[in-house]
Amino acid sequence: MSTRWKRTLCVALTGISIVTVAAASASAGEISVWVWDKAFNGDTMREAGEIYTKAHPETTFNVDDTASQDDIRAKLQTQLLAGSTEGLPDIVLIQDDIAQKYLQSFPGAFEPLSDSIDMSVFAPYKVAAATLDGKSYSVPFDSGVTGLFYRSDYLEEAGFTAADLENITWDRLVEIGQAVKEKTGKQLLDLDMNDTGVIRMMMQSAGEWYFNEDGSLHITDNAALKKALETYAKFYQADLVKPVSGWAEYTGAFTNGEVAVVPVGVWITATIKANADQSGKWAVAPIPRLDMEGSVNASNQGGSSWFLLSSSDNKEEAIDFFKTVWAGDQDFYQDILIKRGAVGSLLSAREGEAYKASDEFFGGAPVWQNFSTWLGQIPSVDYGTFTAEVDAAVAAQLPTIIQGGDIDAALQAINDQAQQQMQ
Repeated sequence: MSTRWKRTLCVALTGISIVTVAAASASAGEISVWVWDKAFNGDTMREAGEIYTKAHPETTFNVDDTASQDDIRAKLQTQLLAGSTEGLPDIVLIQDDIAQKYLQSFPGAFEPLSDSIDMSVFAPYKVAAATLDGKSYSVPFDSGVTGLFYRSDYLEEAGFTAADLENITWDRLVEIGQAVKEKTGKQLLDLDMNDTGVIRMMMQSAGEWYFNEDGSLHITDNAALKKALETYAKFYQADLVKPVSGWAEYTGAFTNGEVAVVPVGVWITATIKANADQSGKWAVAPIPRLDMEGSVNASNQGGSSWFLLSSSDNKEEAIDFFKTVWAGDQDFYQDILIKRGAVGSLLSAREGEAYKASDEFFGGAPVWQNFSTWLGQIPSVDYGTFTAEVDAAVAAQLPTIIQGGDIDAALQAINDQAQQQMQ
């Protein structure tokens, strides 16, 4: 692993009070799991465990969701850096965009699963995120498949129909936003310049990321990244953005009706639907694509997957559990969609009744079926090991870019800062 990441971990861990996670060791036949977010990740894994235990009473599950994602990362990284496996769980949830950092920094720490589980049953881009040297190391969980959530009442007032938002480019969305603002007075969207999520989803829609296959930076000659930055600037230059800072302001802008569209991952659905009085005023279209060859109307933002530690004493049981439930139980995926809005990565799940159901909140559209269709179209990219570092470099250039700064100069500055961080 890079000396910089070791140094960063040491600094980051200094003074942090790490939440103690789970018991020191699981009993024979008890599979221990570390997750964050009880209501979503924790309860979903508990349900999966209950399904398996019902058919295999000798195998039980201890799902610990008392720690935050940052605490779990700190605990896991500290022990792996020290070469200690004592107290580690059998299974841990890891966010997709940092999977390669773990796999490449800690070779041998995670069990390869593609020899035992058919990975073709999952969305390809999810499998690719945790594939190294021809082997896949994770069982995909929730998808970050994106959509363009929009206020259908605002768009209708401006003279647009649902068909006008199908398979459009981001440049076309700028034009639509100008018309919406003129007719309704509403800004098109809200953006936080500390969050590069929109730029990343634009880039992934063209099958590009920050890195080449060999892990070297792909910045200054990255046509998709350049186009994404140009498009981002257009929103500001057309005065279509409500600037926000932080999660509360970001969600408040669209839940309060201040903006017309929200390009984001499917996981935002529950936040939007929490406002029951807005039922029937929302709809979802495919995410726009970049105006360049190869870009598609499908992308990703977020999502996590399950990893099996090589130190586990319950590998056989854990792998069979993965195969039985996560890679094969379509009813399970219907249930977690209904209960928690969890759009899983099992491709066959979209044939189930829950995915086919319409949603009156979104104008009676089959939104889950649509999301599952878009999921299968997302281009695979290599997130590499330094996505966070490049994100920071991109964010540092956004204030200059939106003021009309030279994009090529910004790309060079991003490259230089990222290169320094990767040493």
